[in-house]
Amino acid sequence: MDHLTAPELAARLADPDRPQPFLLDVREPWEYETCHIDGAALMPMQTIPARIDDLDEDAEIVCICHHGARSLQVAAFLERHGFGKVSNLTGGIHAWALQVDGSMPKY
Repeated sequence: MDHLTAPELAARLADPDRPQPFLLDVREPWEYETCHIDGAALMPMQTIPARIDDLDEDAEIVCICHHGARSLQVAAFLERHGFGKVSNLTGGIHAWALQVDGSMPKY
């Protein structure tokens, strides 16, 4: 599993020559409504086992949560189930708000 910092993910998303990763936000709906990275898909952590077939095993997936702990657990779960290109956003959406998008609400 890879670990991406917020600036590294921002650079990947800004690179038009690179395929875009699937941003998997594993927080709760209220958290996602508070703030999220544009293009991120909401799939709360507890729904992942039941919805694993909704995810593409071959896609590059970046897991996102508030501080990086829940997304780390989801990324490990996906790897155990055959997903080969999984990354965790280190520091989560909080790090994104601090290091990439200062206008993003923090909670």
